[in-house]
Order: sequence, then C-alpha cells, then structure tokens
Amino acid sequence: MADLTRADVVKIIALRAGDEKGVVLQGVDLSELNLSALFLAEANMKYAKLDHTNLTLADLTKADLSFANLSFADLSEASLRSARLREANLSGADLRSVDMSDADLSKADLRGANLRGADLARANFWHADLSDANLIYANLEGAKGLPVGIEDWATKGKL
Repeated sequence: MADLTRADVVKIIALRAGDEKGVVLQGVDLSELNLSALFLAEANMKYAKLDHTNLTLADLTKADLSFANLSFADLSEASLRSARLREANLSGADLRSVDMSDADLSKADLRGANLRGADLARANFWHADLSDANLIYANLEGAKGLPVGIEDWATKGKL
C-alpha cells in the first residue's frame, strides 16, 4: 500500500469533489490547507486535524467532525447543516454566516469563535463552551442546551 502525502490527499479530494458523498478522512492531518468550496457532504472526518484550514464555502452537510481539531479554521459561509461536531475544537474559528442548523455541537469548544450571522437554528449546544464567542446576529431559534440569557448575549455580541 502506497503512502499518500498531504498534497496527494488534497488532489484526491479535489478530484472527487461533487462526485459522491461520504469520503472517509478519519484522523487525517489536513491542517493549514486550502480546502475552500470542496464538497465533503456526509464525510467521516472524526478526529481530523483541520486547525488553521481554509474551509470557506465548503459543503460539510451531515459530515461527522466529532473530536476534530478545527481551531482557528476559516469556515465562513460553509454549510454544516446536520453535521456532528461532538467534542470538536472550534476555538478561535471563523464561523461567520455558517449554516449549522440542526448541528450537534455538544461538548464542543467554541471559545472565541466568531459566529456572527451564523444560522444555529435547532443546533445542540449541550455542555459546549461558548466563552468569548461572537454571537451577534446569530439565529438561535430552537437551539438546545444554551446558557441562560443567551438571547441577550446574541444581541451584545459576546458571552
């Protein structure tokens, strides 16, 4: 079996973009790469290293990113509808205008994340850390597990 370089993995992802759903990238180190606008719907990315990665406009609908490291990643305008982000590290991530409706963010680390204008409708935040997160203009309608008074924080911008 041949060893793949990080560049090879990105080429494979790019070639398969839009081809089919459910690519398996569990535990793969994709940190600091440009993966913007890729189609990764239903991908298995548990434990993936995606810190400082550009995922702007990526389609991660129904992807499993549980336990993934997405710290300081740029996910602005990405689709993470119904994605699983249980215990994921999203500290310092750029999540402006992201669609995380129906996402599972239970026990996720969102400290200092920028969620300005994000769609978080019906998302699960049970035991998530939202310290210093920017929630201004975020849609929190029907979100579960939020700290008491979160609606006030959303209008002020930060917890």
